[in-house]
Amino acid sequence: MQQRDLKLTLVQTDITWEAIEDNLRRLERELAEVNDTQLIVLPEMFTTGFSMRPTSIAETMDGKAVNWLCATARAKGVDMVGSVAIEEDGRYYNRLLWAKPDGTLLHYDKKHLFSFAGEHQHYTPGDAPLIVELNGWRIATFICYDLRFPVWSRNVDARYDLALYIASWPERRARHWQALLPARAIENQSYVVGVNRIGTDGNEIRYSGDSMIIDPLGEVLFHERNQARIQTETLSRSLLDEVRSQFPFLKDADRFTLQA
Repeated sequence: MQQRDLKLTLVQTDITWEAIEDNLRRLERELAEVNDTQLIVLPEMFTTGFSMRPTSIAETMDGKAVNWLCATARAKGVDMVGSVAIEEDGRYYNRLLWAKPDGTLLHYDKKHLFSFAGEHQHYTPGDAPLIVELNGWRIATFICYDLRFPVWSRNVDARYDLALYIASWPERRARHWQALLPARAIENQSYVVGVNRIGTDGNEIRYSGDSMIIDPLGEVLFHERNQARIQTETLSRSLLDEVRSQFPFLKDADRFTLQA
């Protein structure tokens, strides 16, 4: 397969607390002029904020946010990613949804639930990673707290080329976010994209954004703090291949089996 560059757009935005329709309207406005891209990446729980009230905010896989994501992907002819609180079979999930323009809908349920905020008391963890192919790129998906667990992100046998981390990562721990994203890029010899929200949520927790795009050498290609931003960047396939060829570190990685 011919290897080509990948053009993606990250959406760093405020999120109105537990207001699905308000947030969808905001995103409609913010994305109105975004067309020349292949992938649009939204933050964690982009329709509600990081709420521990799934009985009030969760929707089914036929809900407003899910249908909006699929319809927008189809209308724009792009892939779209973001997470939503989902109810399924009597359980609740912090579910990353990947909508393709042909109607395909894939998902990843957040594995590492943020016990510090009680997320594990309200949501069910996932145990299956998701890697999606787009334009010859293999893209691994993660949600927020997953970033702190490098084994879950480990790029065994170079199985992915880009890692996406969508988040609601508080400003008070922004330094950790800024350190861990480049670390994941360097150790996995992959591009890393972190998309975080801004603003203040219903619990008076502030978010500074700090959304970032990082290349396989750990160089920061984009970083925005404290303001809404729609940013489109092109990731170089030739750079990725050159780094892995010149520094073939992944072949020396420890072998292990991850236990659920």
